[in-house]
Order: sequence, then C-alpha cells, then structure tokens
Amino acid sequence: MFRNTVERWYKGERPVRRIPKDRTKIFAWGGFSIKGKTSLFCFINIMNAEFYIGILEKHIPEIRRLMGRHWRLQQDNDPKHTSRLAQSFISENVPNLMDWPANSPDLNPIENLWNIVKRNVEKRMLQNQQDLSRFMERYSKTTLINLVQSIKRRCELVIESNGERISY
Repeated sequence: MFRNTVERWYKGERPVRRIPKDRTKIFAWGGFSIKGKTSLFCFINIMNAEFYIGILEKHIPEIRRLMGRHWRLQQDNDPKHTSRLAQSFISENVPNLMDWPANSPDLNPIENLWNIVKRNVEKRMLQNQQDLSRFMERYSKTTLINLVQSIKRRCELVIESNGERISY
C-alpha cells in the first residue's frame, strides 16, 4: 500500500498544498528475476487466498514465457500464500516453490524494491491511481538485476550477523 506521507516544514511554517481528502491507496503484485519482470498488477481491494490464486493464474503464462518451464516462485509466509487453497494451486501449477524463512525482509529483493518505490512515490504528489500505476511500472531492469545479484551478499551478511537484521 502506498500513500503520500512526506511532511515538509519551512521556517516553522507548514507549506500550503492541496491534499486530497481520500488519499490514493493502491496494492500491487509483481515479480522479477534476472531475466526480467512480470507485468505489475495493481488493485484496491483486500487480497485473500482466492484473489491471490487469481493473480497467479493471470501471471503464470507470462512467467512461463519469461522464464521457460523451470522457474521458482518465492513468496513470503503470509497466510493467504500458505493457505491450503493456495498451496494446492501452487503444487499443481508452479514447478518449484522456494522455502522462505519467516520475518526475513532484508533477504527478500521484492521488499527492497517496494521500499525504493515507496520512498520515490512519497516524494511526488501523484494525483490518481493511474499516475501511481504508471510510476510504479518505470523501474529499470538494471535496478531489478542489482537487487537479484545482491542476494548472495545479503545471505553472507545475515550469516555474519548471526541472523540479525542487516542494512539492506
């Protein structure tokens, strides 16, 4: 979810600017690898297991075109991802599912991407959901590749810090 939370103060006074009564909120699902990225799926409703499966159904053909027949899905341990319904769908439609540790955002490159996106969104005064969606689509392949290539170093740092958080 993204919303503008940046506050700026100048000489003790708050700047005058229009802030919409109902700020734009958007949820997003997307994936990326060293080979490229999926299309971004933006939505405003709450995701549950059924909705998550619908997103996967829509994107699996795209992932197969991008990655071929041998690819892995990495997801966090959110209850909608680990539900029986989602696990059943994944076991039938996804070649490999990565076993992912709980509470490990510093190891997850998509979490780092969301932080980058959020910081950049907060700096802009986007006016509507379409502007926000277009803005989020613009991240370069170089940024994504750098995030993927940093995984090995992240793992090394986590091991060095005995499992404590790292600065990624």
